[in-house]
Amino acid sequence: MIACLSGCRAWRGAIAKPRGRLTSRRGFTLVELLVVITIIGILISLLLPAVQAAREAARRAQCSNNLRQLGLGSLEHLEAHGFLPTGGWGYRWVGDPDRGFGASQPGGWIYNILPFIEQQALRDMGTGLSDAEKRTAAAEVVMTPLALLNCPTRRKSLLYPHGSSVPLNSDSISMAAKTDYAANAGSEGTSYETSGPSVGDIPSIDAGTYSWNRAGRNGVCFQISEVKMAQVRDGASNTILIGEKFLNADHYTTGAMGGDNENMYGGPNVDNLRMTYYNAGNPPASKVPWQDRPGIIAPWRFGSAHASGCNMVFCDGSVRQMGYSVDPLTFSYLGNRKDLQAIDITKL
Repeated sequence: MIACLSGCRAWRGAIAKPRGRLTSRRGFTLVELLVVITIIGILISLLLPAVQAAREAARRAQCSNNLRQLGLGSLEHLEAHGFLPTGGWGYRWVGDPDRGFGASQPGGWIYNILPFIEQQALRDMGTGLSDAEKRTAAAEVVMTPLALLNCPTRRKSLLYPHGSSVPLNSDSISMAAKTDYAANAGSEGTSYETSGPSVGDIPSIDAGTYSWNRAGRNGVCFQISEVKMAQVRDGASNTILIGEKFLNADHYTTGAMGGDNENMYGGPNVDNLRMTYYNAGNPPASKVPWQDRPGIIAPWRFGSAHASGCNMVFCDGSVRQMGYSVDPLTFSYLGNRKDLQAIDITKL
């Protein structure tokens, strides 16, 4: 019995010692914790650029898709009316739903493709109403942003401050929808921006006796343009239809700079038209696309917020990205629908 009790005590003692060792715990030292934090920080710093690049790639793809939809809408307009969307009357005018789609329409290309980008109801606002009611409806249209008209890399589709010029056929507005895309007005160096006719000129416009200043325009959209595909003599695949526009990066949301101070539904204006002018005497001054940058005023240029280049849709509906190092003369050919110049793709 004594031997048995002694053996049991010894057995319990042998079991107790391991249990004590198993319950012991050893914590992280401060040095080990700092090493782990440092490793995590390094991994995050390596991963963050990849995440940002993936996000920009997605935004760039969305911008490209926006232009594809705008191009398709313009080509559907062409099929329905026989010509590409008109540029309208002038930047002091916005769209009028009762004045058709051609030279009698004061609104610009964005207003005129609304039915072809699933915005028929917006295009019809004010139809058949009195002048006063129509002006109120026009102001509502002007204050309607569309995601399709904004590049997600640059800014959200919101209302932004409107310039001081009050539209002649709309109630006064302080905020307006803006666009990040502009139609191709051509390769000329002369200005195509105009305030347009006055309200008192409407009778002569309707009678066909008003004198328009649009002689020789070689783009696809300008004041009261009605460009047919047969007039795109260089070929649809060699002629720009719509592209991203250059903006001063300091003023994405201020509405304070020329080229972004009016609404997007108006007539010919640097807000919604750009050019591809080649300056033979000073090639670096030619209107090639630029990446957005602060402190620069260049309202005539195409351009983009993307680091990789400027997205453009051509008259055949194809979307291509134009690099910022594009040859100025070759780029000017892409804006002229009828110069019959061969395009060297190695210079694009």
